[in-house]
Amino acid sequence: MGKFFFRISTGLHAKLYKFTGGRFFGGGQGGRVLVLTHKGARTGKLRDTPLMYLPHDDGYLIVASAGGDSRHPGWYHNLMANPETVVNINGESIAVKARDAAEQRDQLWAEVKERDSRFGAYETKTDRIIPVVVLERV
Repeated sequence: MGKFFFRISTGLHAKLYKFTGGRFFGGGQGGRVLVLTHKGARTGKLRDTPLMYLPHDDGYLIVASAGGDSRHPGWYHNLMANPETVVNINGESIAVKARDAAEQRDQLWAEVKERDSRFGAYETKTDRIIPVVVLERV
């Protein structure tokens, strides 16, 4: 039942964010939020997921933390299968290509935790290595 309500609230958040151009539901607590459009790896269905992000070079970093869950979030699997996609940031649609930052992960993970301490707390909740994903503008 919890996953059902989470999925509905996430979808509503994404719709309101896009509708208002990011003026509402844009991050709170100093965070930045984008809406990631991703194609289902198995279904091919397009989905929108609001995610916290950090600017990185000419692109963005997103983290597959799932709040410290024991499994990677669905959007991560979808992006690895279909890396070319679009993000919406404050009403602007931006074409991006995703890549797992595995080779740079330790450096980027330290940067992510320094810029937002919530991610360090997520790390303590799980045994998995939380992936960092780089979204590069195309």
